Amino acid sequence: MLNKIIKSIPNTITSCNLLSGVVAIFFAFHLTKQIGPLYGYQWAMIAIFAASIFDFCDGASARLLKAYSDIGKELDSLSDLVSFGVAPAMLLLNTLLFITGGHWVSFVAFIIPVAGALRLAKFNVDTTQSTSFSGLPIPANAIFWIGFTAWVMSHGVCPGTLWLIVIICFMSGLMVSNMRMFSLKFKNFKLKENFSRYVIILSAIVSVVLYGVAGLMWTIVLYILISAVAKKYI
Repeated sequence: MLNKIIKSIPNTITSCNLLSGVVAIFFAFHLTKQIGPLYGYQWAMIAIFAASIFDFCDGASARLLKAYSDIGKELDSLSDLVSFGVAPAMLLLNTLLFITGGHWVSFVAFIIPVAGALRLAKFNVDTTQSTSFSGLPIPANAIFWIGFTAWVMSHGVCPGTLWLIVIICFMSGLMVSNMRMFSLKFKNFKLKENFSRYVIILSAIVSVVLYGVAGLMWTIVLYILISAVAKKYI
């Protein structure tokens, strides 16, 4: 019985990831409603961030407890699609509908979960992505859109129609591209082997201090740029 409980811990954490994504979607549709001390879009961002924490912990716990399973692998992908594909897309959709007054370009956000699903399917059948990634990881995609929507909500404006289409299609295209991107997971803490990772962490801290949650958008942009030039880490 104890062994079964231990083996179920990673899948339980993954389920918390999925639940966080569902909660984020709920709050995304209550964008400007104040719920407690925060607005709906802020709660949605927090829920997506919580999902990313659970996403990190489920893999770590599976390795620690040696509790790998085929069900866990499939559950992880399904949870990631909801939390990092559908949830940020719904957050972006409702943000753009609010800011633009219902402009049709808001619905281009539907491309994001489709690209996310293709990205996860590609990851599941590709054995070359154990230490690095082919295409933008879907959690990084979610972090970018959290930063983007935070910027839009704080400024009350958004890029023009053409720019929105370009940005959404570009980020979605990156997820399904063959561009090699380094993993943000640490195997050790040596500076030489993790220089790019430390740069990303430092930039995230500085960006958030300077620009608030919107700074996360620039952190992901930096991650993409470093991946494009730091070939020896990939």
